[in-house]
Amino acid sequence: MARPAPSNSTAVPSAKLSTRDDASTGRLILRMLTLTWRFRWGAIKLVIFQAFMLAMALSGLGLVGLGVDVLRDTELVRQALPSDEIKEPRWPFGFEPPPEWTTFGVISAIAGLIFVIALMRFALDRVTTVAKARLVQDIVVYLRTHVYDKLQRLSFRFFDANESGSIINRVTGDVQAVRRFVDGVMVEVLMLVLSLTFFLTYMLSIHTTLTLACLATTPLLWVLTAMFSRIVKPAYRLNRELYDTTIRVLAENVQAVHVVKGFSRQKQETAKFAAANHAVRDQKQWIFWRVATFGPLISFVPQINLAVLLVFGGYIYINDPEFTLGMIVVFSGLLQQFSTQVGNIAQIANSVQQSLTGAQRVFEVLDAPVEITSPADPVPLGRAAGAVRFENVSFSYGEHSNGEAELQDISFDVQPGQSVAVVGATGAGKTSLLSLIPRFYDPQHGRVLVDGVDVREYEIDDLRRNIGLVFQESFLFSNTVAANIAFGHPTATREQIEQAAKIAQAHDFVMELPKGYDTVLGERASNLSGGQQQRLAIARAILLEPPILLLDDPTAAIDPQTEHEILAAMNNAMQGRTTFVVAHRLSTLRRADLVIVLERGRIVQTGTHEELMNSRGHYRKAARLQIPDDESRRLLGMPEAEAETEADRI
Repeated sequence: MARPAPSNSTAVPSAKLSTRDDASTGRLILRMLTLTWRFRWGAIKLVIFQAFMLAMALSGLGLVGLGVDVLRDTELVRQALPSDEIKEPRWPFGFEPPPEWTTFGVISAIAGLIFVIALMRFALDRVTTVAKARLVQDIVVYLRTHVYDKLQRLSFRFFDANESGSIINRVTGDVQAVRRFVDGVMVEVLMLVLSLTFFLTYMLSIHTTLTLACLATTPLLWVLTAMFSRIVKPAYRLNRELYDTTIRVLAENVQAVHVVKGFSRQKQETAKFAAANHAVRDQKQWIFWRVATFGPLISFVPQINLAVLLVFGGYIYINDPEFTLGMIVVFSGLLQQFSTQVGNIAQIANSVQQSLTGAQRVFEVLDAPVEITSPADPVPLGRAAGAVRFENVSFSYGEHSNGEAELQDISFDVQPGQSVAVVGATGAGKTSLLSLIPRFYDPQHGRVLVDGVDVREYEIDDLRRNIGLVFQESFLFSNTVAANIAFGHPTATREQIEQAAKIAQAHDFVMELPKGYDTVLGERASNLSGGQQQRLAIARAILLEPPILLLDDPTAAIDPQTEHEILAAMNNAMQGRTTFVVAHRLSTLRRADLVIVLERGRIVQTGTHEELMNSRGHYRKAARLQIPDDESRRLLGMPEAEAETEADRI
C-alpha cells in the first residue's frame, strides 16, 4: 500500500541564532539547575561537605568566645570586679570541665580543640575543592559534547545563517560560562545560603533583638543587587556579540592568510582586528565601572551593622547579666562573617549575569530546530537502484536568499545508471539542485524521489549511505591519507583504499609522499595541491561504491591533462551508477546521457550533448565559446583532429 506523500509545502523557519535578550533570568536559572541535577550526587556531596565546613567554622568561633569568658572568669578578675558584673562562661551542651582543672588547663584544652577543628577543616577543604572541580568539569564536558552533537544534527540552513566564529565561540567560550555558573554562582550561592542560615541561627540563639537590629540593612542589599543585575545583563550580552566579531575576524584572517599577504593588507587587517578587540575592551570597561561602584557599595552597607553592634550590643552587655563578653566576641565574629558573605553578593551578581548570558547563547544552539529529520516510520532502503525524479520542485534558502527562489518548478526523470550533467551560469541553482537529493535541504514545494519514494520518507543515514559526494571545494581532515579516503567507510581494507585511489588517479602521487598512505596531511591539506586534494575527495566518494554519485564540478581545480585522466579512469567507476555532474567543459558534458541546462533556477533546455548542439539556445552558445582556437584545444588537451570534429559539430 502506497504511503501518503509528505506535504508539498514546507515552511522555512529561521535558523539564525537570536541576538535578543529575551530569556527570563528565572527560566535560565531553572535550566541550569536542571542541568546540574543530572549530576545530583556530586552536588549533594558538595552540599554536605560545605555544611560540615561551616559547622566546624562556627564551632571554632564559639570556642574562641568560650575561651574569652574562661579567661575573664579567673580568680584575679573575680576579685577585681563587683559581684554583679561577674558572668560565668556558658558551656555548650551542658558540659563543664572537672573542678580540679586549672584555668590554664581549660584554655589549653579549648586551644587544642580549635587546632583539631582547623586540621579537620583543612582536610575537608581539600576534599571539597576536588569534589567541586570534578562536578564542574563533568557538567562542562557533558554540555560541550551535547552542543557538539546538536551541531551534527542541525541542517545546512543553520550553518548558512550563522557565522562560524559565533558557533565556535558558543561551543568553547560560552560553555565555560556554565562552569562559571556552577563554580562562581551555584556553589557561592549555596555557600551564601548555608552560611547565612548557620550564622543567622547562631546569632538568634545568642540574642534575637540584637540580631534583628544588626541585620536591619539587609533588605537594601537585595534592592541594590536587583538594580545592578538589570543594568549589566544586556551589557554582557553585547560583550559576547562583540567577542564573536573578534573571533570571526581572526578566523577569516587565518583562513585567508594568502590573500592578505598577496595584497599586502597586513597592516589594514591588523588594524581591523585591533578595532574589534578594542571594542570588546571598551564595552567591558563600561561593565567594570558599574561593578567597581556596586562592589564597594555592597561591602559598605554591612559595615553599618558593626556600629549597631557596638552601641546596642554594649547596652545589652551592661544591662543583661546573662550576656557575656564572649558572646559579644562571638557575635562580632558572626556578624563579620555574615557581612563578608553578604559582600560576596556583588561578585555573585556579576557572575550570574556573565554566566547566564553565556548560558542563554548555549541554549539557543541546543534549542535550534532540527529541520531535516528522519520519519518516525521510515521506508526501508537497502542498496538503492539509483532512479531519481524531481516533481515540480521549488526551493529557496528563505530569509538568506536574494528574494528569488533558487529553483522553480524543476521536473525531470533519471533512470538507474544514467549520467546527468547540470550546467548553467553562476547562481543558476546547480549546487542547490544536487543538495536536495541527499536532503541537505528540503524543497518548499514538490518532491524529490529516489527509487520512486520521496526522500523524506527514508531514514536520513540510509539515504546518504547510498550517495557518494564530491563537493566543489574539497575538504580533507588533518589525518592520514588513508583515513581521509576511508572517511565514509572506516572499515575499508588497504586494498580497497588503494583501488579507489587508483580509479581517481591519486595512487601515484600518494606513493610519492613521505609515508605514502600513512602520510598525515596538514591543516586543510596545505601540503597537497588543489588537484591532488580533489582526487583524494573523488577517491573518498568512490570507495563507498554508491549507486548514486554527485559530483559538484569536481574538475574545477584540476588541470586539463589530469582532468582527462580522471574522467577516463572514472568511466568504469560510473558504470551502473546514477551520476550527477555539475560541469562546464565539453570533455565532461559529452559523456553525459542527459544534460540539464539551468538559468535563474529554471530548466531551459534538456537533452544529450549532440541534441543540444543541434538546437539554438544557451547550451550551444556557451559551448561555442570553448573551442574558438588552437589555444583552447591545447587547454582542453584534445588532439587536433578531435577538436576539429568537435568544432564541426558546433
